[in-house]
Amino acid sequence: MATRLKLRAALAAAALALAGCSDGNDGPIPVSAIGAPPRPANPNLQRTDAPTAFLTEATAQGLVRFNAEGEVEPGLAQSWILSDDGLRYTFRLRRTSWANGAPVTAQQVAARLRAALSPASRNPLKPVLGAVANVVAMTDSVLEISLHGPRPNFLELLAHPEMGIIQDGGGTGPYRLAEASPHGVRLTLPAGEDDAAPPAPEILLRGEPAAMAIARFAERRTEFVTGGTAGDLLLVRATDVPSSRLRFDPVTGLFGLAFTGAEGPLADPAIRRAMTMAIDRDSIAVALSVPRLTARTSLVSPGVFELPVPAQPDWAASPLPVRRELAARAIAALGPDTQVRVRVAMPDGPGYRLIFAHLRRDWHIVGIKAVSVPPGAPADLRFVDSVAPANLASWYLRHFSCGLSPICDPLADQALLAARMAASPAERNAQFAIADRILTELAPFIPLTAPVRWSLVSQRLTGFRPNRFARHPAGELIAEAD
Repeated sequence: MATRLKLRAALAAAALALAGCSDGNDGPIPVSAIGAPPRPANPNLQRTDAPTAFLTEATAQGLVRFNAEGEVEPGLAQSWILSDDGLRYTFRLRRTSWANGAPVTAQQVAARLRAALSPASRNPLKPVLGAVANVVAMTDSVLEISLHGPRPNFLELLAHPEMGIIQDGGGTGPYRLAEASPHGVRLTLPAGEDDAAPPAPEILLRGEPAAMAIARFAERRTEFVTGGTAGDLLLVRATDVPSSRLRFDPVTGLFGLAFTGAEGPLADPAIRRAMTMAIDRDSIAVALSVPRLTARTSLVSPGVFELPVPAQPDWAASPLPVRRELAARAIAALGPDTQVRVRVAMPDGPGYRLIFAHLRRDWHIVGIKAVSVPPGAPADLRFVDSVAPANLASWYLRHFSCGLSPICDPLADQALLAARMAASPAERNAQFAIADRILTELAPFIPLTAPVRWSLVSQRLTGFRPNRFARHPAGELIAEAD
């Protein structure tokens, strides 16, 4: 009850802060993205939160882009051809221009893509784009991307805003940044060739804290809230927003705890295994109360194209009491003078605090003391909440390669390299299975469930569709009339 009262107080304070704001139901579609104020950004240099990702996706499309259903459709490229061996994508660009009127050329697009793959790039998709062998402009309007091996989900990676084509801080649309103000940014869609078609609505995009965005939606001052996670889901549940307005995306990815080092007791795989066994994942899924959310014990999400049956730890089928008994024995074997105390870096938010309360309880049962620390503080584990950008086993497994994870195995890295260079899908999948088994035994990560992504959607937004990437294009929020 006390927690619920605190949540309501936070939302009441946010609603009070909105007093005097103009009603956003007329004119542009008001959009509240949870995070910092939106700004043009280069994903090769800095991470993008929900507001900046929404802005980038609207104003700086890539060669391809996502539609409302999360399917790939043409963007800058009007068409493409895949070679019979699956190793070459040839894209033909449509005629378009930058904001200054200069035409977009294949040379510019190729340079942008090569920059995303360069050693200095911090683009979050770079680790899973290692299959790209070369990007070459063939003419001013045609470019070719060659791969080391076939990648059936390659276009999905190119459709994300992190692969948007940007030059001098701007892109090619489909929306244009018309105005920026303390209230947000205004996005306009230039008129198309069909003058008889009604003009597309403008977008007024704000970036703001979750409590403010939810309160604004409850007061009908915004029509779309995007970027919601498990961390702020409890704020929605503390309001009177109708449940029909709360929509969940069926995303997959990593949602759990990554070990940040291998010192002390945590250097022993048996102790990491004990920490993983002790957790009641079902109770966490029930507490979050998200439709179809289930517990997960595998490193790779079930159903991934390249690894449809991921490896499971040997304890996965054991009942929770048995697992906890085994975990308690492993901790007790360290000796009476050894106390296992772990610092867990958790993001801010009532939902994340709820998850940590479950973890602390479960670990206490087997003799482990857990304390929560801020995300930037020294920690033994850090919470990971990340949506998979494509249905690729490599995205999951490469998080725990020796270049990225302090707990790794060179044999797994060798299997991942062999998978990247594999000439056939069967060979590639076999190497992924090897890496998956090695990492599952090593236990560098404690999986809990799938990530949670939610939105608040007004009745006006007839084009909204939940999808597995939680991408909701600005131009498709309102469906075209039949």
